[in-house]
Amino acid sequence: MTDQPCTDMERYLFDLNGYLVIPGALSTEELAACNATLDDASGFVGSQFRGNVYLHNDPARQEGVMLQQMYEAGPVWEKMIDHPSWFAKAVHFIGADDPENFDGHHGPAFIDECFATIRGPGQALRLHSGGHMGTIRTQYRFHAGKFHCGQVNVLIALNDIGPGDGATMVIPGSHKSNLRHPQTVAIDKRDEQTSVDGVTGAVEVHLKAGDALMFVDAIMHGAARRVNTGERRMTVYRYGPSWGYFRHRFVPSPALLARLTPQQRKIVMPHQPPLVANA
Repeated sequence: MTDQPCTDMERYLFDLNGYLVIPGALSTEELAACNATLDDASGFVGSQFRGNVYLHNDPARQEGVMLQQMYEAGPVWEKMIDHPSWFAKAVHFIGADDPENFDGHHGPAFIDECFATIRGPGQALRLHSGGHMGTIRTQYRFHAGKFHCGQVNVLIALNDIGPGDGATMVIPGSHKSNLRHPQTVAIDKRDEQTSVDGVTGAVEVHLKAGDALMFVDAIMHGAARRVNTGERRMTVYRYGPSWGYFRHRFVPSPALLARLTPQQRKIVMPHQPPLVANA
């Protein structure tokens, strides 16, 4: 971890907008390895484990192929647990680089979910989240000159994502909003297959293959509907304080834990076995 993980401008823009773009976060070789994994999943339909990676795709839904537990998928995915292009920045925005911050008591950060998606023409993701919710798990907070974010997402483009490609969309500054966006998707309509296209204030974040989009989960976000041919490929590693817990029921396998570095083990499984008295 570097002494200065973020520049003053990065800190300012993350506070102002709720997100940063990190150009060239992955190397050409890392990209090739990631895409080789996704090549094997392209066109998948159904739900099943392949090794310790869980694949899901309901063709009646718009989200495309979802792969969960990507850090189980091989060496390049393990490296991304604490990748030098972004990890120190994520820890800084969580606040755990401050030794007095108890959020880092069990480790520098915790990954509660890491997944990849493959989307084709017509597929998208609805608008969700927002600062108005006040959710602690995904919160944006800045106190006494320091960041205290509840969840910092790192989304890495595995191919070019430009106009018409179904880019991630965000509403800059919405991580601080006190009011509900008038176009927020109502709870009883969240099963409808909507996109962020046409939402007032939302912008597409276009990325080159290997670029990373880092954003606090409290920002309102989703995706445009893909209208181009081909696929949109990306992966997301979600970081939070070390006291967090897994979003889903997936947990790292014993084989993964055995081969990770000590720091990586703390990031994917900071929880120690329960300590109880003998009966």
